This record gives sequence, structure tokens and C-alpha cells, in this order.
Amino acid sequence: MGSFIIEGGHPLSGTIKPQGAKNEALQVLSAVLLTPEEVTIRNVPEIRDVHRLIEILQNLGVKVGRKEKGTYTFRADDLNLDYMTGPDFKRDAAKIRGSVLILGPLLARFGKAYLPKPGGDKIGRRRLDTHFEGFMKLGARFRYNPGEEFYGVEADRLQGTYILLPEASVTGTANIIMAAALAEGETVIYNAASEPYIQQLAAMLNRMGAHIEGAGSNLIRIRGVESLGGTDHTLLPDMIEVGSWIGLGAMTRSPLVIDGVGEKYLGQIPDIFRKMGIEFELKDDRITLSGQDHYEISRFIDGSVMTVYDAPWPGFPPDLISIVLVTATQAKGNLLVHQKMFESRLFFVDRLLDMGAQIVLCDPHRATVLGMDFQSPLRGITMVSPDIRAGIALLIAALSAEGTSVIHNIEQIDRGYEAIDEKLRALGARIVRAD
Repeated sequence: MGSFIIEGGHPLSGTIKPQGAKNEALQVLSAVLLTPEEVTIRNVPEIRDVHRLIEILQNLGVKVGRKEKGTYTFRADDLNLDYMTGPDFKRDAAKIRGSVLILGPLLARFGKAYLPKPGGDKIGRRRLDTHFEGFMKLGARFRYNPGEEFYGVEADRLQGTYILLPEASVTGTANIIMAAALAEGETVIYNAASEPYIQQLAAMLNRMGAHIEGAGSNLIRIRGVESLGGTDHTLLPDMIEVGSWIGLGAMTRSPLVIDGVGEKYLGQIPDIFRKMGIEFELKDDRITLSGQDHYEISRFIDGSVMTVYDAPWPGFPPDLISIVLVTATQAKGNLLVHQKMFESRLFFVDRLLDMGAQIVLCDPHRATVLGMDFQSPLRGITMVSPDIRAGIALLIAALSAEGTSVIHNIEQIDRGYEAIDEKLRALGARIVRAD
């Protein structure tokens, strides 16, 4: 198990460039299974979860080429579908939650797809019903082996239909779009997720020959086609990483430039951080933080305490709730953080309490942060990263704290952030990776 050793309390400076979007990468990498022709994907983040999905594609028989850092080619023209029912697949797919995204493409193109219970962050219940209910409405037969926790869907030919999703699931919407792209007739998805990742996936599939309308809204129409071709696709910058660097700059009071932020797709992210009193310029697709000494959280118009909560896009992303919470610990003023979507995501606050933060955990979904306005700095401690986003929040806290912190289980952070210790050292952070 790897660890980071961080000497905190030092200001940073410089320019940092966000990686390609992790959540988009898992979708578009799975989409290469829809065609036997070559697909090139650029700006792919070199992170643990993406590498695991690429390994699964290779084991399925996809020919993968790495042209340069972040640029890959894929050709799924001779697949080994028997891999899906073997022990190696059960082991590999169980390591990453993103493996669920191969179901839709394989079902649509080959009429069958299987999956063990996928892994991922332990942040509460993350059900798969939306995926499988959508496949069944398209005509697939579903089966489940509870003893092995193994799922299967099969169909001779999927049939387009009307689907009202029980939740605006991003991966569920993506999976159903990919399945419907090769279905017979028209599929209408209502209460669809509208995240930029879904918009990017739809644009990629349309370039491959699909007919998809409405991506970016909650009503998406897909007219199925017989086959899809190759394409060239470039991932957006990772908006979660952009938000992470804004929080880092505020907590360490550092003048930072975040270059290539995908300004068009940031949604409410800049507004929420500005309401926390963080000053920055957003211009020419870059964010410039001044390195201010203090930042004060706004109140609502009636004078009540500001609340930040997550919501389906274009609401505030749930993956940034941890960043907002830790950033509020050194703000002036108070903040109520409401994590609506995952009931275990706030449990990392006990580490922040050990560091000296003033936080009241109201229940599994809500925490009140009493900002200390840098009057009482956090102190370094030894801790364990429980998941990707809590891990980066704890790392930001450690970089702002007085003394030395040790973060164990940094493989969780590596799942979502590319070479983060190298990026931070380039800004002047004192961070060492150790076994």
C-alpha cells in the first residue's frame, strides 16, 4: 500500500493543466466495442481506473495501441466473448465500477453481456437497477446469480422503446444510449442525465454514424442504425480536477493558474466557489487565482447560512462536495454541506476533526462547517484515504496544514488523479510518494 508524506503549510505557485475527464473516459472507451473499425481517443487520463478498463478491453480481444501519452487507438474487430464468463473477467471487472459500461455496447452488438458485481468507491448504495431495467425495456432478458453476484443480459435484437428512468443516472443513461444506438427503431429516454460526459458520448457516436438528438437535455431520442464506424474523439478537461485545484489554491493561499478548464462545461462550479468568497478570473479558458489571504462565505439573501448541495447536472457535481467541505474549514463564516446522493461520502470528516477542523456531522448526508478564517491552522496527522474524492480533499487539507501528514491507501487517489504528486511538486509542494 502506497503513502504520501506531506510537509504542509507552504504556499504554491505556477500553472497546472487538468487531465482528461475520468468519467467521460470510462464511457467513450466502452463505446469502442460498438464498432469493428478503428477509434482514436485523445486526452485520455493516465490513471488507475482508466488503465484497468483498457486492460479489460484488451482481454476481450480489442487491439489497443498507445500512439503517445494520452492518445490511444482501439479496434474491436475480433473479440473473445468467452472471456466474459471466465474467472479472469470476474476478477478484473470486479475491481472497477466503470466496467458496468461495457454491458450496453456488448449487448447491442453481440446480443449478450455479463458482469460481476462491480467495484469502485465505498460511498453508499450505488444500484444498477437503472441499467438493467433499461436493457429489459429494450427487449433484453435479465438473469442474476446471487451466489456469485454475477449479472447477465441477452437479446436476439434490441427494439427501440420509450424509457422513463427512475433516476437521472449518468452511467445508466450512457449505457442505454449505447445499447439503443444499434437497436431497431426509435428509443426515447426521459429523465436522462444531461452531464457534459453524456453530450460528449452522443457527439462521438453521431460521428460514428448514430442518430442521437437531445443530449444535454433530459429527453434524448436515439434512432437505431445497423452498424457504426470509426472516429477520432478528444476528451474534455476534468471539471472535478478543476474544482479540486480551486480548493487547493484557496486553502494554501496560493497564486495558481489552471489552464484549459473547459469553461463552457463548468456549470455551477465557478459560481459555488465564488459564493465561498474565493476570487479568481475566468478568461480565455483559464482560471487565475490571486492567492488571497482570506475568503468569506456568503449568506443567502435572508441572512441564513449558505448551503451547498449536490444535484444532477446542471446542478453542482457530487464529486466536488468533499472539496467544498474541506475548503470551507479555513473560510470566514459557516457552511452547511448537504450530500444528497451518497450516504457514506461525508464520513471522512473524522480525519478533518483530528486535524483540528470545526465540523458538526449532522447525519450521514449533512455536515455544518464552522470556518476558522486561518486563525487556527489545521495540523498534520496520519490518515487513510477512503475513496478518490475524500482522498484528494484530505491531501488538500494536508498541504494547508502545519507539520507533516501521512496519507495511506493513496491508490484510491491514483484511481482518479494522474501523477498528482508530480503535478504538486511542480507547484512547489513538499510531497513524497512512499511504499
